[in-house]
Amino acid sequence: MKWTNEFDFLKGPRARWKELIFSMEVLFQYIKGFRNLHFIGPCITIFGSARFDSAHSYYQTTEKLAGELSQLGFAIMTGGGPGIMEAANKGAMQAGGVSLGCNIELPFEQHANPYLDKFVTIRYFSVRKELLRKYSSGFVVMPGGLGTLDEFFEVITLIQTGKINHFPVVVMGLEYHEKLMAYFESLIKEETVSPGDFDYILFTDDIQMAINHIQTKSEKRVKPRENPNRPLWILGEKKIFKKKV
Repeated sequence: MKWTNEFDFLKGPRARWKELIFSMEVLFQYIKGFRNLHFIGPCITIFGSARFDSAHSYYQTTEKLAGELSQLGFAIMTGGGPGIMEAANKGAMQAGGVSLGCNIELPFEQHANPYLDKFVTIRYFSVRKELLRKYSSGFVVMPGGLGTLDEFFEVITLIQTGKINHFPVVVMGLEYHEKLMAYFESLIKEETVSPGDFDYILFTDDIQMAINHIQTKSEKRVKPRENPNRPLWILGEKKIFKKKV
């Protein structure tokens, strides 16, 4: 049903019945995400370009970082595709951790990488981004393009406005993000943001510093529930257990 897709929705007002059906589809996408991601436990989402291959230093850094985070008990989530996403999922899987993909439907096909324990495809960007924030204990932003920046800026806006808290963000790649860091400094200088708005953001090339930042800042974000829900077989739910190395 082409008239229900995001492209048509963003054209402007449509017939009421089309808007109603679109709203129902959005609700279904949320439910789909809830059912697939509810039991993943503490999770770190890693963003970055799909265009770096396994020989690139950014790929290798991502793989190592994801592996070390997995060993600390974090599930690793990505967009499920190639490049940095593949590196993160590969690092998690090889470390014996939980490796997840939360993909987005696009006009061009994106194949899932082979290092995923669980994979869910979401139709709408707005739903996908909310799910990633809801189930993540923090983000790692590797070098990437517009999609990576979109996720990054939306998260730090929510931190600034108090919509989320105790949410660590690590930006890896000092040389790649040099101009972005200078831009942030200019915002502080012009007093359009407060210095404290960036307290939860760390720019670094050091994997251990990144891990320490995530551990320190995320401690208060995700607290274990005293009576966690059990999976319901009637809803097709199941827990994802960490594999043995």
